Amino acid sequence: MKGILLAGGSGTRLHPMTLATSKQLLPVYDKPMIYYPLSTLMLAGIRDIMIISTPDDLPQFQRLLGDGAQYGVRFSYRAQPSPDGIAQAFLIAEDWLAGAPCALALGDNLIFADHLSVLLQGAARRDSGATVFAYQVRDPERYGVVTFDAEGRASTLVEKPTHPVSHWAVTGLYFYDARVSTFARQIRPSPRGELEITDLNRIYLEEGSLQVEKLGRGCAWLDAGVPDALLQAGMFVQTIQSRQGMLVGSPAEVAFRMGFIDCDQLREIARSVFKTELGRQLQDMAGPAEPPAPLPIPA
Repeated sequence: MKGILLAGGSGTRLHPMTLATSKQLLPVYDKPMIYYPLSTLMLAGIRDIMIISTPDDLPQFQRLLGDGAQYGVRFSYRAQPSPDGIAQAFLIAEDWLAGAPCALALGDNLIFADHLSVLLQGAARRDSGATVFAYQVRDPERYGVVTFDAEGRASTLVEKPTHPVSHWAVTGLYFYDARVSTFARQIRPSPRGELEITDLNRIYLEEGSLQVEKLGRGCAWLDAGVPDALLQAGMFVQTIQSRQGMLVGSPAEVAFRMGFIDCDQLREIARSVFKTELGRQLQDMAGPAEPPAPLPIPA
């Protein structure tokens, strides 16, 4: 399975902060925003990832992330000239996907759960269909909204409804089979001129192959695309890291836990940020370096 990280858009809801930089490069506590969805894709076991952003911002992501070798993964980069909808990502990346199944993560979404890797790897192992994740919110009119029937199966999907009949929002994380680019070509622009991800999900729903996983009380989902949510996301990460001593949204930690890199490679990353608390935690995780072997004593 391949992964797409969509980090485009103009970030107008975060102006003036995003007049000079991409919103996905803004800090969420101690890490760039893009680190969080990147870590999510890596937790699913995905090691081949394409970052899609605007032509102006793409060089900044390349400078930040490089080719991925430091994390034991491979990054590719593509430009999205104009923000014409989330589903457009599958057209931009169609030749790169080459018929492979894929996961798409939005660059301003943060998902945290103790059992998240189990959920993600389960979705990645599905042979066919699509899997999305739903989360209860107070303001469903901002999102794609899903309703469920009496048996708990998804029954309808509506994009940003004026009068929502459900508080279950579809999060910015999607898993699709190899047909996704073909289905994306069938979508027509919505009244706001975008290729809506909800329309793509509805194709899978109507053929009965859409699986919706509910994220319950033990999970947190934050869409950091507005100032209040950006602040809340930073405070959430700060609270978890300072109170529990565990990292949130660290690609280096995930790479190490998933076996993509070894202790020496993790120490190298830690040295690159050695003046920070993040660097100290990564160094502690890697453990002390092995002392050099003693020189042989001449006879």
